[in-house]
Amino acid sequence: MRETTPPKSSPEVRAARLSLGVAVALLAVKMAAWLATGSAAILSDALESIINVVAAAFAVVSVSVAATPPDERHPYGHGNIEYYAALIEGLLILLASVLIFWESWDKVFHPAPMPNLGAGLGLLLAAGGVNLWLGLKLLRQGKRSGSLTLEADGRHVLTDVYTSAGVLVGLALVWATGWLWLDGAIACLVGVNIAWAGVGLVRRSVSGFMIESDPVLLAGICAILRENRQPCWIDIHRLRAIKAGRRVHVDLHLILPRDMPLSEAHKQVDAMESLLLSRLGPEADVMIHADPCADARCPVCEADPCELRAGGTVASPVWTPATTGEPKKAG
Repeated sequence: MRETTPPKSSPEVRAARLSLGVAVALLAVKMAAWLATGSAAILSDALESIINVVAAAFAVVSVSVAATPPDERHPYGHGNIEYYAALIEGLLILLASVLIFWESWDKVFHPAPMPNLGAGLGLLLAAGGVNLWLGLKLLRQGKRSGSLTLEADGRHVLTDVYTSAGVLVGLALVWATGWLWLDGAIACLVGVNIAWAGVGLVRRSVSGFMIESDPVLLAGICAILRENRQPCWIDIHRLRAIKAGRRVHVDLHLILPRDMPLSEAHKQVDAMESLLLSRLGPEADVMIHADPCADARCPVCEADPCELRAGGTVASPVWTPATTGEPKKAG
């Protein structure tokens, strides 16, 4: 039985914990700025930071679980938990946008004075700088490890940066012009911005649940096979691939010469599996089914010599997601 304890010190887990710690600290800073100024715009930014804290807590749990190796109950791994985390985070962002509108709409028509605005802007600027560093770090780590949770958390943190930037610019105008109604208007615009981000996260998570095709992943696999094609690899079809957290699952049919001995066919299948594992990572799952060729394949076959050939090679097949996804009739 393989060890199923998640790596507590993996880069993904450390990044998620860092995100949680920073989110808690910045929430405290933004709440202090709101209490000092009474600004609806700063409150909207602080409300989004509450969602950041909750989302970061979900990220710590989901990244830890997603890193757990497959077991008897979960033979395909635990990566799909990241889609649940992204869905919850998207829904929480949408909730934050509703709360922002609830708190801010009235201040557009009934603005109130804002004391200590300069100090509040200073605190907000410092928080925005820290968030920018954190968001870029999470995005880099998420893309490097293939973690949807970290990438979603990074995008959410960067959304918070854009929010803070908008609030800073708007409140600077309030400070310069005395137009207090801008405070509520800015907060409403913040609500629209983060609602759009929430919709995007919900859509991505639903796509994961529905096992939506990943064109980038499929194109990458086709490129690997094209660049390393062997003469006896006549063609491939039924190529499918999904990504769940850090794990990639690939299956395809490989067409080989029909007079090839079983032992040699097994070697070719192993060679293709090893190639894909070397490029996709040791945690990938690759399943390849060997099919015998038919005469109709001769125009795309480079196997030589071949005593069964019914015609010469015309052109090698160009393997792309469009040409390898559906089964091809042998004629």
